[in-house]
Amino acid sequence: MQIHPLITDSKTLSDFCARMAKSPYVAIDTEFMRENSYWPELCLVQVADAHEAAAIDPKAPGIDLKPLLDLMVDNEDVLKVFHAGGQDIEIVHNLTGKTPHPMFDTQIAAMALGLGEQIGYGNLVDAWLGVQLDKGARFTDWARRPLDKRQIDYAIGDVTYLIEIFPKMLEELRKTGRGDWLDQEMERISDPSHYENDPSEAWKRVRIASRKADVLGRLKALAAWREKEAQDKNLPRGRIVKDETLADIASHPPRVQDDLGKVRGLSATWKTNDIGNRLMAAIASHKPLGKDEMPERDPKRPGLGKDGALVADLLKLLLKIRSRDINVAPRLLARTDDIEALAAGVRDDLAILEGWRYDQFGRDAVDLVEGRLAFAVKNGRLKMTRTE
Repeated sequence: MQIHPLITDSKTLSDFCARMAKSPYVAIDTEFMRENSYWPELCLVQVADAHEAAAIDPKAPGIDLKPLLDLMVDNEDVLKVFHAGGQDIEIVHNLTGKTPHPMFDTQIAAMALGLGEQIGYGNLVDAWLGVQLDKGARFTDWARRPLDKRQIDYAIGDVTYLIEIFPKMLEELRKTGRGDWLDQEMERISDPSHYENDPSEAWKRVRIASRKADVLGRLKALAAWREKEAQDKNLPRGRIVKDETLADIASHPPRVQDDLGKVRGLSATWKTNDIGNRLMAAIASHKPLGKDEMPERDPKRPGLGKDGALVADLLKLLLKIRSRDINVAPRLLARTDDIEALAAGVRDDLAILEGWRYDQFGRDAVDLVEGRLAFAVKNGRLKMTRTE
Protein backbone atom coordinates (compact mmCIF):
# COMPACT_ATOMS: atom_id res chain seq x y z
CA MET A 1 0.00 0.00 0.00
CA GLN A 2 1.23 3.47 -0.86
CA ILE A 3 1.32 5.82 2.13
CA HIS A 4 1.29 9.48 1.09
CA PRO A 5 2.90 12.34 2.99
CA LEU A 6 0.57 14.49 5.08
CA ILE A 7 -1.82 16.30 2.72
CA THR A 8 -1.86 20.03 3.41
CA ASP A 9 -3.02 21.62 0.13
CA SER A 10 -6.30 21.64 -1.81
CA LYS A 11 -4.96 20.31 -5.13
CA THR A 12 -3.37 17.21 -3.61
CA LEU A 13 -6.50 16.57 -1.56
CA SER A 14 -8.79 16.95 -4.57
CA ASP A 15 -6.72 14.51 -6.62
CA PHE A 16 -6.58 12.02 -3.76
CA CYS A 17 -10.35 12.17 -3.23
CA ALA A 18 -10.97 11.71 -6.96
CA ARG A 19 -9.07 8.43 -6.79
CA MET A 20 -10.87 7.38 -3.59
CA ALA A 21 -14.20 8.03 -5.34
CA LYS A 22 -13.43 5.15 -7.72
CA SER A 23 -13.00 2.63 -4.91
CA PRO A 24 -15.88 0.40 -3.78
CA TYR A 25 -15.06 1.14 -0.13
CA VAL A 26 -12.76 3.37 1.91
CA ALA A 27 -11.76 3.36 5.57
CA ILE A 28 -12.10 6.66 7.44
CA ASP A 29 -10.98 7.85 10.86
CA THR A 30 -10.53 11.23 12.51
CA GLU A 31 -8.47 12.74 15.29
CA PHE A 32 -10.06 15.58 17.22
CA MET A 33 -9.99 17.53 20.47
CA ARG A 34 -13.08 18.43 22.46
CA GLU A 35 -11.99 18.75 26.09
CA ASN A 36 -12.16 22.54 26.04
CA SER A 37 -14.87 23.23 23.48
CA TYR A 38 -18.53 22.57 22.73
CA TRP A 39 -17.88 21.67 19.11
CA PRO A 40 -15.22 18.97 18.56
CA GLU A 41 -12.15 20.46 16.89
CA LEU A 42 -11.24 18.41 13.82
CA CYS A 43 -7.47 17.98 13.76
CA LEU A 44 -6.75 15.18 11.30
CA VAL A 45 -8.63 12.94 8.84
CA GLN A 46 -7.26 9.60 7.68
CA VAL A 47 -8.55 7.84 4.57
CA ALA A 48 -7.47 4.63 2.84
CA ASP A 49 -8.60 2.23 0.17
CA ALA A 50 -7.00 -1.08 -0.75
CA HIS A 51 -4.14 0.65 -2.59
CA GLU A 52 -3.25 3.93 -0.89
CA ALA A 53 -3.70 5.89 2.30
CA ALA A 54 -3.17 9.42 3.51
CA ALA A 55 -3.71 11.70 6.45
CA ILE A 56 -5.26 15.10 5.70
CA ASP A 57 -4.57 18.18 7.80
CA PRO A 58 -7.85 20.15 8.06
CA LYS A 59 -6.00 22.91 9.94
CA ALA A 60 -3.62 23.58 7.04
CA PRO A 61 -3.99 27.23 5.90
CA GLY A 62 -6.31 27.59 2.92
CA ILE A 63 -7.10 23.91 2.46
CA ASP A 64 -10.53 23.22 0.92
CA LEU A 65 -12.13 20.15 2.50
CA LYS A 66 -15.11 20.08 0.12
CA PRO A 67 -13.87 17.13 -2.01
CA LEU A 68 -13.32 15.10 1.15
CA LEU A 69 -16.70 15.97 2.65
CA ASP A 70 -18.43 15.31 -0.67
CA LEU A 71 -16.82 11.87 -0.77
CA MET A 72 -18.20 11.11 2.67
CA VAL A 73 -21.76 12.45 2.46
CA ASP A 74 -22.69 12.76 -1.24
CA ASN A 75 -21.08 9.73 -2.88
CA GLU A 76 -23.49 6.79 -2.61
CA ASP A 77 -21.22 4.51 -4.66
CA VAL A 78 -18.48 4.31 -2.04
CA LEU A 79 -19.02 2.44 1.23
CA LYS A 80 -17.45 4.28 4.18
CA VAL A 81 -15.92 2.00 6.80
CA PHE A 82 -15.47 3.22 10.38
CA HIS A 83 -14.63 1.64 13.70
CA ALA A 84 -16.81 2.95 16.56
CA GLY A 85 -17.61 5.83 14.23
CA GLY A 86 -20.16 7.74 16.31
CA GLN A 87 -17.93 10.71 17.11
CA ASP A 88 -16.44 10.75 13.60
CA ILE A 89 -19.96 10.90 12.16
CA GLU A 90 -20.89 13.68 14.59
CA ILE A 91 -18.01 15.81 13.31
CA VAL A 92 -19.00 15.27 9.68
CA HIS A 93 -22.59 16.17 10.55
CA ASN A 94 -21.46 19.36 12.28
CA LEU A 95 -19.59 20.38 9.13
CA THR A 96 -22.18 19.40 6.52
CA GLY A 97 -25.55 18.78 8.18
CA LYS A 98 -25.35 15.28 6.67
CA THR A 99 -23.89 11.93 7.68
CA PRO A 100 -21.67 9.48 5.77
CA HIS A 101 -23.76 7.06 3.72
CA PRO A 102 -23.65 4.18 2.96
CA MET A 103 -21.49 3.15 5.90
CA PHE A 104 -20.22 0.14 7.82
CA ASP A 105 -19.05 0.09 11.44
CA THR A 106 -16.66 -2.72 12.33
CA GLN A 107 -17.39 -2.43 16.06
CA ILE A 108 -21.05 -3.21 15.42
CA ALA A 109 -20.13 -5.97 12.97
CA ALA A 110 -17.89 -7.48 15.65
CA MET A 111 -20.96 -7.81 17.87
CA ALA A 112 -22.59 -10.02 15.24
CA LEU A 113 -19.47 -12.18 15.13
CA GLY A 114 -19.27 -12.77 18.87
CA LEU A 115 -16.34 -10.46 19.59
CA GLY A 116 -17.99 -8.56 22.43
CA GLU A 117 -20.17 -5.47 22.68
CA GLN A 118 -17.59 -2.70 22.39
CA ILE A 119 -14.34 -4.16 21.15
CA GLY A 120 -11.61 -1.54 20.92
CA TYR A 121 -9.65 -0.93 17.73
CA GLY A 122 -6.43 -2.35 19.15
CA ASN A 123 -8.15 -5.59 20.18
CA LEU A 124 -9.87 -5.79 16.79
CA VAL A 125 -6.54 -5.52 14.96
CA ASP A 126 -5.00 -8.10 17.24
CA ALA A 127 -7.93 -10.51 16.79
CA TRP A 128 -8.06 -10.31 12.99
CA LEU A 129 -4.46 -9.58 12.00
CA GLY A 130 -2.38 -10.66 14.99
CA VAL A 131 -0.82 -7.19 15.16
CA GLN A 132 -0.36 -5.35 18.44
CA LEU A 133 -0.58 -1.59 17.99
CA ASP A 134 1.79 0.95 19.48
CA LYS A 135 -0.50 3.12 21.61
CA GLY A 136 2.16 5.66 22.50
CA ALA A 137 0.58 8.48 20.47
CA ARG A 138 -2.98 7.74 21.56
CA PHE A 139 -3.31 10.66 23.96
CA THR A 140 -1.38 13.18 21.92
CA ASP A 141 -2.44 16.80 21.46
CA TRP A 142 -3.70 16.56 17.88
CA ALA A 143 -4.33 20.31 17.65
CA ARG A 144 -0.67 21.20 18.12
CA ARG A 145 1.42 21.83 15.03
CA PRO A 146 3.63 20.56 13.57
CA LEU A 147 2.62 16.91 13.84
CA ASP A 148 5.61 14.59 13.96
CA LYS A 149 6.11 11.38 11.95
CA ARG A 150 5.19 9.12 14.86
CA GLN A 151 1.85 10.85 15.30
CA ILE A 152 1.02 10.64 11.59
CA ASP A 153 2.12 7.00 11.32
CA TYR A 154 -0.03 6.12 14.34
CA ALA A 155 -3.04 7.92 12.86
CA ILE A 156 -2.72 6.34 9.42
CA GLY A 157 -2.53 2.92 11.06
CA ASP A 158 -6.14 3.44 12.12
CA VAL A 159 -7.24 3.12 8.48
CA THR A 160 -4.56 0.91 6.88
CA TYR A 161 -5.38 -1.95 9.25
CA LEU A 162 -9.10 -1.22 9.03
CA ILE A 163 -9.13 -1.49 5.25
CA GLU A 164 -7.43 -4.87 5.60
CA ILE A 165 -9.83 -6.15 8.25
CA PHE A 166 -13.05 -5.08 6.53
CA PRO A 167 -13.10 -7.61 3.64
CA LYS A 168 -12.18 -10.43 6.04
CA MET A 169 -15.01 -9.42 8.34
CA LEU A 170 -17.42 -9.09 5.43
CA GLU A 171 -16.56 -12.58 4.22
CA GLU A 172 -17.16 -14.01 7.69
CA LEU A 173 -20.52 -12.26 7.87
CA ARG A 174 -21.47 -13.78 4.51
CA LYS A 175 -20.42 -17.25 5.64
CA THR A 176 -22.53 -17.01 8.79
CA GLY A 177 -25.46 -15.35 7.00
CA ARG A 178 -25.40 -12.43 9.40
CA GLY A 179 -24.76 -9.58 7.01
CA ASP A 180 -28.45 -8.69 6.86
CA TRP A 181 -28.55 -8.46 10.65
CA LEU A 182 -26.49 -5.29 10.50
CA ASP A 183 -28.47 -3.29 7.93
CA GLN A 184 -30.86 -1.83 10.49
CA GLU A 185 -28.04 -0.93 12.89
CA MET A 186 -26.00 0.79 10.18
CA GLU A 187 -29.00 2.82 9.07
CA ARG A 188 -29.69 3.79 12.68
CA ILE A 189 -26.22 5.17 13.37
CA SER A 190 -26.16 7.04 10.07
CA ASP A 191 -29.50 8.75 10.79
CA PRO A 192 -28.76 12.52 10.89
CA SER A 193 -31.35 13.07 13.63
CA HIS A 194 -29.06 11.31 16.12
CA TYR A 195 -26.46 14.06 15.74
CA GLU A 196 -28.64 17.16 15.96
CA ASN A 197 -28.29 19.27 19.09
CA ASP A 198 -31.73 20.76 19.66
CA PRO A 199 -31.54 23.16 22.66
CA SER A 200 -35.22 22.51 23.43
CA GLU A 201 -34.38 18.85 24.10
CA ALA A 202 -31.31 19.51 26.26
CA TRP A 203 -33.23 19.33 29.57
CA LYS A 204 -33.76 15.60 29.10
CA ARG A 205 -30.05 15.00 29.75
CA VAL A 206 -30.14 16.69 33.17
CA ARG A 207 -30.99 14.57 36.22
CA ILE A 208 -33.54 16.10 38.54
CA ALA A 209 -35.66 14.56 41.29
CA SER A 210 -38.73 16.76 40.86
CA ARG A 211 -41.63 15.80 38.61
CA LYS A 212 -43.48 19.09 39.01
CA ALA A 213 -44.51 20.65 35.70
CA ASP A 214 -43.37 24.11 36.81
CA VAL A 215 -39.91 22.90 37.88
CA LEU A 216 -39.41 20.85 34.71
CA GLY A 217 -40.56 23.74 32.56
CA ARG A 218 -38.00 25.95 34.26
CA LEU A 219 -35.33 23.27 33.72
CA LYS A 220 -36.26 23.11 30.03
CA ALA A 221 -35.82 26.88 29.66
CA LEU A 222 -32.54 26.89 31.61
CA ALA A 223 -31.06 23.93 29.71
CA ALA A 224 -31.94 25.53 26.36
CA TRP A 225 -30.35 28.79 27.49
CA ARG A 226 -27.18 26.97 28.60
CA GLU A 227 -27.00 25.04 25.32
CA LYS A 228 -27.12 28.25 23.29
CA GLU A 229 -24.54 29.93 25.54
CA ALA A 230 -22.20 26.93 25.15
CA GLN A 231 -22.65 26.88 21.38
CA ASP A 232 -22.10 30.61 21.00
CA LYS A 233 -18.99 30.59 23.20
CA ASN A 234 -17.81 27.16 21.96
CA LEU A 235 -17.36 25.97 25.52
CA PRO A 236 -18.38 22.68 27.18
CA ARG A 237 -21.81 22.88 28.83
CA GLY A 238 -20.27 22.33 32.26
CA ARG A 239 -18.10 25.40 31.83
CA ILE A 240 -21.24 27.51 31.60
CA VAL A 241 -23.20 25.89 34.44
CA LYS A 242 -22.88 22.35 35.78
CA ASP A 243 -25.88 20.02 35.64
CA GLU A 244 -26.38 19.86 39.38
CA THR A 245 -26.38 23.67 39.64
CA LEU A 246 -28.87 23.92 36.79
CA ALA A 247 -31.17 21.42 38.51
CA ASP A 248 -30.85 23.30 41.81
CA ILE A 249 -31.78 26.63 40.19
CA ALA A 250 -34.76 25.00 38.46
CA SER A 251 -35.96 23.62 41.80
CA HIS A 252 -35.20 26.74 43.86
CA PRO A 253 -35.25 29.69 41.47
CA PRO A 254 -33.74 33.01 42.60
CA ARG A 255 -36.23 35.85 42.80
CA VAL A 256 -33.82 38.56 41.66
CA GLN A 257 -30.42 38.52 39.95
CA ASP A 258 -28.69 39.56 43.13
CA ASP A 259 -29.61 36.15 44.59
CA LEU A 260 -27.37 34.43 42.02
CA GLY A 261 -24.38 35.42 44.17
CA LYS A 262 -25.65 32.97 46.79
CA VAL A 263 -26.08 30.01 44.43
CA ARG A 264 -23.56 27.24 44.97
CA GLY A 265 -21.66 26.57 41.76
CA LEU A 266 -21.92 30.13 40.41
CA SER A 267 -19.42 32.91 40.75
CA ALA A 268 -20.48 35.89 42.86
CA THR A 269 -20.08 38.05 39.74
CA TRP A 270 -23.23 36.50 38.24
CA LYS A 271 -25.34 38.78 40.43
CA THR A 272 -24.30 41.78 38.33
CA ASN A 273 -22.91 40.52 34.98
CA ASP A 274 -24.60 39.99 31.59
CA ILE A 275 -24.66 36.20 31.68
CA GLY A 276 -26.46 36.32 35.01
CA ASN A 277 -28.96 38.65 33.46
CA ARG A 278 -29.52 36.23 30.58
CA LEU A 279 -30.01 33.36 33.05
CA MET A 280 -32.69 35.35 34.88
CA ALA A 281 -34.36 36.09 31.54
CA ALA A 282 -34.48 32.36 30.82
CA ILE A 283 -36.16 31.74 34.17
CA ALA A 284 -38.68 34.49 33.50
CA SER A 285 -39.52 33.08 30.07
CA HIS A 286 -40.28 29.54 31.21
CA LYS A 287 -43.67 27.86 30.99
CA PRO A 288 -44.78 24.79 32.96
CA LEU A 289 -44.13 21.60 31.04
CA GLY A 290 -47.18 20.38 29.12
CA LYS A 291 -48.77 17.02 29.89
CA ASP A 292 -47.55 15.62 26.59
CA GLU A 293 -43.95 16.48 27.52
CA MET A 294 -43.95 15.11 31.05
CA PRO A 295 -41.52 12.19 31.38
CA GLU A 296 -42.97 8.79 32.15
CA ARG A 297 -42.31 7.53 35.64
CA ASP A 298 -40.92 4.31 34.26
CA PRO A 299 -40.34 4.64 30.50
CA LYS A 300 -41.36 1.65 28.36
CA ARG A 301 -42.39 -0.38 31.43
CA PRO A 302 -46.18 0.02 31.69
CA GLY A 303 -47.49 -2.05 34.56
CA LEU A 304 -44.16 -3.74 35.30
CA GLY A 305 -44.65 -4.63 38.96
CA LYS A 306 -42.73 -7.09 41.11
CA ASP A 307 -43.80 -10.13 39.10
CA GLY A 308 -43.10 -8.32 35.85
CA ALA A 309 -39.61 -7.46 37.06
CA LEU A 310 -38.99 -11.15 37.76
CA VAL A 311 -40.23 -12.03 34.26
CA ALA A 312 -37.82 -9.44 32.84
CA ASP A 313 -35.00 -11.11 34.76
CA LEU A 314 -35.93 -14.46 33.21
CA LEU A 315 -35.93 -12.88 29.76
CA LYS A 316 -32.45 -11.50 30.40
CA LEU A 317 -31.32 -14.99 31.35
CA LEU A 318 -32.82 -16.31 28.12
CA LEU A 319 -30.93 -13.59 26.27
CA LYS A 320 -27.65 -14.78 27.78
CA ILE A 321 -28.39 -18.35 26.72
CA ARG A 322 -29.34 -17.41 23.15
CA SER A 323 -26.34 -15.07 22.82
CA ARG A 324 -24.07 -17.88 23.97
CA ASP A 325 -25.65 -20.41 21.64
CA ILE A 326 -25.38 -18.28 18.49
CA ASN A 327 -22.20 -16.44 19.53
CA VAL A 328 -23.44 -12.88 19.25
CA ALA A 329 -23.17 -9.91 21.61
CA PRO A 330 -26.36 -9.69 23.74
CA ARG A 331 -26.80 -5.95 23.12
CA LEU A 332 -27.07 -6.49 19.36
CA LEU A 333 -29.74 -9.12 19.88
CA ALA A 334 -31.95 -7.25 22.38
CA ARG A 335 -31.93 -4.07 24.40
CA THR A 336 -33.02 -3.83 28.02
CA ASP A 337 -35.91 -1.45 27.26
CA ASP A 338 -37.44 -3.91 24.80
CA ILE A 339 -37.04 -6.84 27.19
CA GLU A 340 -38.74 -4.96 30.03
CA ALA A 341 -41.52 -3.76 27.74
CA LEU A 342 -42.16 -7.35 26.61
CA ALA A 343 -42.30 -8.47 30.25
CA ALA A 344 -44.88 -5.72 30.89
CA GLY A 345 -47.14 -7.02 28.12
CA VAL A 346 -46.14 -4.78 25.21
CA ARG A 347 -46.23 -6.53 21.81
CA ASP A 348 -46.09 -3.61 19.36
CA ASP A 349 -43.13 -1.63 18.00
CA LEU A 350 -40.47 -3.81 19.63
CA ALA A 351 -37.31 -4.54 17.64
CA ILE A 352 -37.06 -8.02 19.18
CA LEU A 353 -40.39 -8.96 17.57
CA GLU A 354 -39.25 -8.08 14.06
CA GLY A 355 -36.97 -9.62 11.44
CA TRP A 356 -33.93 -11.63 12.42
CA ARG A 357 -34.20 -10.66 16.09
CA TYR A 358 -37.60 -12.34 16.26
CA ASP A 359 -36.21 -15.49 14.65
CA GLN A 360 -33.18 -15.65 16.94
CA PHE A 361 -34.69 -14.45 20.23
CA GLY A 362 -38.11 -12.81 20.10
CA ARG A 363 -40.12 -15.94 19.32
CA ASP A 364 -38.66 -17.80 22.29
CA ALA A 365 -39.00 -14.69 24.46
CA VAL A 366 -42.75 -14.51 23.78
CA ASP A 367 -43.09 -18.24 24.41
CA LEU A 368 -41.30 -17.84 27.74
CA VAL A 369 -43.54 -14.95 28.82
CA GLU A 370 -46.68 -16.80 27.75
CA GLY A 371 -45.73 -20.07 29.46
CA ARG A 372 -44.78 -22.23 26.49
CA LEU A 373 -41.07 -22.30 27.31
CA ALA A 374 -39.22 -23.04 30.53
CA PHE A 375 -35.67 -23.38 31.85
CA ALA A 376 -34.08 -26.77 32.43
CA VAL A 377 -30.67 -28.04 33.51
CA LYS A 378 -29.32 -30.97 31.51
CA ASN A 379 -25.86 -32.39 32.17
CA GLY A 380 -24.96 -29.29 34.10
CA ARG A 381 -25.89 -26.97 31.20
CA LEU A 382 -28.79 -24.52 31.29
CA LYS A 383 -31.14 -24.99 28.37
CA MET A 384 -34.71 -24.22 27.31
CA THR A 385 -37.48 -26.80 27.13
CA ARG A 386 -41.03 -26.74 25.74
CA THR A 387 -43.83 -27.03 28.28
CA GLU A 388 -46.37 -28.31 25.78
